[in-house]
Parts: sequence; C-alpha cells; structure tokens
Amino acid sequence: MSVWQQVTSTENQIWLIGVRGRLDQNLTPQLENNLNTLLADGVQFLVVDLDEVTYINSGGLRCLVSGWRKCKRQDGNLVLCNLNGRLREIFIMVGFDNVFDIYPTRQEAQQAILAAAEERD
Repeated sequence: MSVWQQVTSTENQIWLIGVRGRLDQNLTPQLENNLNTLLADGVQFLVVDLDEVTYINSGGLRCLVSGWRKCKRQDGNLVLCNLNGRLREIFIMVGFDNVFDIYPTRQEAQQAILAAAEERD
C-alpha cells in the first residue's frame, strides 16, 4: 500500500496523486500528509487516481473531502478518477458524487483539470 505523486503540468501546477491499497487508518495519514504538503506549497489542482484502491473507510473519505475543500479555498480543485464499481457505489451512497468531479480515466481527469486551470489564467 502506498501513495505516490507526480507533477503533470509544471506550468499550471497540476499534480497527480495515486493511491494503492486500502484507504483506511493505515494509509489515510500518508495521503493526508501528501495533500497538505502540496496545498501548503500553493498547488491548486490535484487529480487523485483511485484505480488501485481496494477499500475506503470514513477516514479516507474525510481526507479527500478535506483536500477538496482546501483546493476550493485556494481557487483550485481536487478531482477523482478510476473509481472501481464498489468505490463508485460508496461515493453515490454518501452523496459525494455530487461533491467531487469524478472521471472514468486519468487522462479525462487531467484534461478537465488542465482546461479549468487554463480558464483561470
């Protein structure tokens, strides 16, 4: 289980964060630390790839919402991509499909957030 990150657009400071494993009490602190570090450094646009997430608990959901709120306060956005069927069900059940912009692929998420970043400029 791990969290990884990479810059996808240095001009607009768009970062991709990937999560592998169970987004629970063991992995959530690592994700939260990565998000907080990037946001403290002024990053406004984040794509969180959940392709390899097998489970998410309430702490993981709370971490994502907190990151989304911080991005919004910085005139940015945090979007999600690659949710498997079970994660999608959870997001719909708790109403987070109405909070987050969710894309089926990483490429679509990156294109959407790049377009939003360019509109801002």
